[in-house]
Amino acid sequence: MSTRDPDSAAAVPTAPDQPAQEPGEHRSPWVRAIFLAAGSLCVLLGLIGLFLPLLPTTPFLLLAAACYARGSRRFYDWLLANRTFGPLIHEWRKHRSIPYRTKISAIALMSFTLGISIVFFVPVMWVKGLLGAMGVGLAIWMYRMPSRDRPR
Repeated sequence: MSTRDPDSAAAVPTAPDQPAQEPGEHRSPWVRAIFLAAGSLCVLLGLIGLFLPLLPTTPFLLLAAACYARGSRRFYDWLLANRTFGPLIHEWRKHRSIPYRTKISAIALMSFTLGISIVFFVPVMWVKGLLGAMGVGLAIWMYRMPSRDRPR
């Protein structure tokens, strides 16, 4: 959320503890349809990401929420009301963080499935190395995301 400074055309950010203002639906029905299609694709990719190790679920669901907010209030409200994904999206919108337990579970599951893939299903050595490097990079990126409930 930002406010306009009367002396400047630049946006002035509000306090960081305030959640971002939710955008409304776009005026154009064509643009709303594109946002709705993009949001649905992101939900689908997020669901697939539950089972594939290198396809992250959380960023796709956050992107889906952003698309639905501009494309369809009904789908946006449905996604936020979802008992599985809604709390994660609320946490991100309000605090810009991911629950610690979710983050650690995602890293553990990704490590397990990547390890199985590397050991049993990938015969080419350089591909094994590439998958391992991508997994380590993704785990580091995910671990560095903020968590409000991280144990001290």
